[in-house]
Amino acid sequence: MTPTAIRIAALTVAAAAVVVSAQQAAAPPAFRFERPVVTGGSGPRRLAVDLPLLAGAAPFRTTVLERSNESAAARRSVAASGGLRDLRFYDAGGAEVGYVLVSVPPPESVFKAAAILPIAPVETDTVKTSGFEADLGEPLLINRFHVEGISAPFLKRVRLEGSGDRSRWTVLVPDGTVFDLPDERLQHTELRFAPGTFRYLRLTWDDRHSARIMHVPSASAATLPMAPPPPLTATVPFERRPSEPGRSRFRVTLPAGHLPIVALDLDAGGGHILREARVFEQQLTSAQLSPRLLGRATLRRVVRDDVAASALQVPMDPPAEAQLDLEIDDDDNPPFDLRGVTAVFAELPWIYLEAPAGALTARYGNGTLQTPHYDIEAERSQIHIQSIADASWGEARARVEDDSPRPAPPLPTYGASLDLAQFAYVRTVSAGNAGLIALPLDVSVLAHSTGVTRQFSDLRVVDDADRQIPYLLEQLAEPLSIDVMLERVASPPAALPAARSGRSVYRLTYPSDGLPPSRLVLTTAARVFDRRLTVGEARDRDERRRDPWFNTLATAVWRHSDQDRPATALTIDIAPPHGADLLVVVDEGDNTPLPIEAARLLLPAYRIRLYRAAGTALRVAYGRSDLARPQYDLALLAPQVLGAAAREVALDSERAVGSSSSAAPVVSSRVFWAALAIAVVVLVGFIVRLMRQA
Repeated sequence: MTPTAIRIAALTVAAAAVVVSAQQAAAPPAFRFERPVVTGGSGPRRLAVDLPLLAGAAPFRTTVLERSNESAAARRSVAASGGLRDLRFYDAGGAEVGYVLVSVPPPESVFKAAAILPIAPVETDTVKTSGFEADLGEPLLINRFHVEGISAPFLKRVRLEGSGDRSRWTVLVPDGTVFDLPDERLQHTELRFAPGTFRYLRLTWDDRHSARIMHVPSASAATLPMAPPPPLTATVPFERRPSEPGRSRFRVTLPAGHLPIVALDLDAGGGHILREARVFEQQLTSAQLSPRLLGRATLRRVVRDDVAASALQVPMDPPAEAQLDLEIDDDDNPPFDLRGVTAVFAELPWIYLEAPAGALTARYGNGTLQTPHYDIEAERSQIHIQSIADASWGEARARVEDDSPRPAPPLPTYGASLDLAQFAYVRTVSAGNAGLIALPLDVSVLAHSTGVTRQFSDLRVVDDADRQIPYLLEQLAEPLSIDVMLERVASPPAALPAARSGRSVYRLTYPSDGLPPSRLVLTTAARVFDRRLTVGEARDRDERRRDPWFNTLATAVWRHSDQDRPATALTIDIAPPHGADLLVVVDEGDNTPLPIEAARLLLPAYRIRLYRAAGTALRVAYGRSDLARPQYDLALLAPQVLGAAAREVALDSERAVGSSSSAAPVVSSRVFWAALAIAVVVLVGFIVRLMRQA
């Protein structure tokens, strides 16, 4: 080939490479979701950040702020930055459309006093109302109405309406409540509503169940320079979880992890409420996931007639997890009747863009993308977001090319190979879809592994090829609740000391030996009683005791004196017994026997999180004392695991597979030393006999 031909070929190859590179650079990135945007025409538009976008796009970095000019619940806001880095907009031709996030500082409200005009009371067979009208002097953009000058205590149901001309009225608050109850530390004298422009406000008192307010109060309205973004809230599912007596636990499931949520609003049944509430999430500490407190509050509600004054919100730091643990102290009350949970989101920025004339589509859901930088950023200082026309979101949908399950993040998939023949027990996990799963550790794992004290150092998970699967150990806030068999003993064992008065003895069958310290919960249907209980075990005679004896593990006093309320269950901390049975001894005195209906054990609860490949059956092995706790790189990448939702999968039944270094000896120590003593005696006798013969 001539030099000229070589140069032409080289140029051709280079040109082809440039074309391929340009095509690759121009190819749009892959996204998991897309949504149409309804703009209503071309020009500047603003979009509110909503829940589907927050759940599918890259999360915000959030910082909790405090604002002194708001109420305690409204002061907590979040400065959101660095989020939505994978959000992109495309026009009908596929060209990318630039946008910018405009964080609007919370508008400084200015309260303007209103002139008060009383309205005539109305009293019929079904209606009994009074109230007043308030004149602001001119039409103003307002979103709050404050009433003051009413002598405390009071609790009133109200209706608030707004108007611009006193002839056409708009209902702002159809059924609100205002109250000031100093003894209960509850105050709420402000009504909030969607921002609107009004001059006149009309407040109507409901006097059916409370005394009429005779004097005219003073009132003012909060004026705004602009309407804030609509508040974002979401009703989230929850489930009641196992718990100890005197405490209710719930698991709250959020739409996704890393959401800018700053509070949980609780809806509860019943009447008066005064209870402490706490919210937890899991956090990595010392290579283990443990509960971390996100927020706490005192829940209060006072009910008078059919009017309630409530403060049932729990402020909290923004969570990283998709699951939260809600814990409520019941004390001597019935279990908390939780009926609904609403997540309250932070104040978020607007999305500003210049819409094209045709269709506009948003795409997001690609964690590899970085925050885009558009020329529209130069116009930020000139953007008056309060005067921009609104655009709206269409329904979010998964993209057609992304029908496959979401891939796991770049985590270590496999560890070193392992021979399961060296373990005493193996459990299987059925094959299923790919993704993050959580395996609860049951009583068998607690009893037959190295257990809580050694942080399950012998626990290993392997696939079909005996390759280790990395996992994270997670300690749960809730206990592991196990029902245990309880039966009354007609003839107490000889190990029990003689009774000075009447007593009842119950035998409790422990689920397994080798369990950690636990709590025993006893329940009874009796209403009025006062008993002393002793929990222990009957022990056989040994080298230090010539007779059977009773080993006391715990004592407690159980009393209840309210005939109208069920007795609170008794909780006793107990150490692990040496045998399979426990004895519960009730000193009855001269009373009728106290009926104990049920018993359960509360053990520390753990589970492990790990990624399972599609169609892969896993095995969980334990039962070795020579292994140190595993060190997986997964712990270094825990933030990626914490933000994902884990599906809980149960282990199959336990199966003993072989010997381990921790297996029990064939001969007990007592038999060994007895045999050794006999052998020594026989040997000494043989030596004496030989000496006599000599």
